[in-house]
Amino acid sequence: MSYLVDSHCHIPLLKETTSIEKILSDAKNHQIAHMLCVAIDLEGSPEIIQLAKSHPMISASVGVHPNTELEKALTVNEICNIADDNKVVAIGETGLDYFRSEGNLTWQKDRFRTHIQAAKELKKPLIIHTRDAKEDIISILKDEGAEKVGGVMHCFVDDIETAKKAIDMDFLISFSGIVTFKNAKPLQEVAKKVPLEHMLVETDAPYLAPTPFRGKTNQPAYVKYVAEFIAELKDIPFDEVAKQTSLNYENKFNKINTL
Repeated sequence: MSYLVDSHCHIPLLKETTSIEKILSDAKNHQIAHMLCVAIDLEGSPEIIQLAKSHPMISASVGVHPNTELEKALTVNEICNIADDNKVVAIGETGLDYFRSEGNLTWQKDRFRTHIQAAKELKKPLIIHTRDAKEDIISILKDEGAEKVGGVMHCFVDDIETAKKAIDMDFLISFSGIVTFKNAKPLQEVAKKVPLEHMLVETDAPYLAPTPFRGKTNQPAYVKYVAEFIAELKDIPFDEVAKQTSLNYENKFNKINTL
């Protein structure tokens, strides 16, 4: 039986209503063997790292979401001091979000560059969040030499041209439950064109539950429904999607612990 990896979730937000034991049990029952728990701020990162230390099927990523408010500018050292741990396999999520933020967003671009610099210093891949900012995302990734570490374009919703540019810089394209939505036809066309060897699947739990759970609380177990939908889109066996996306994750983040 093939297993799956949920390449992006937020377990601390799920733990507010569900025990970690149930989250992991439900995941195992749906063939999910591993998950990457992603930080949205530095304050919550120690909890995520501890989850990874306590549960082999969890890995951690450390960073500050582009919409998280900070009293002062983030530094490379602040990120590196927390992320320099073998349970931390990536830096992020980081990036640009022009949908939720307004005005002069130089601070957001500066924070993004800081994350890229930290990723290069630690030699860890990046988890990229982008919304309504595809041109600036690609431009900054190129300017900062992000291809030296690569990473993941998390919850991808942009066009195939953007996907190709990211792939050329050693980034994987990760599809969430959004791809299963009825109104996501353009994104589904993109998913058909992205080669499976450059693809990941994710939940972004507790957000963006896939069909048939849309509108409900998402959980890592539901990444199976994303993978099944991708298999239907590409007209290939589910096992092929499961095996290749898991291999892609393993190659990007070095290893998968599933015990």
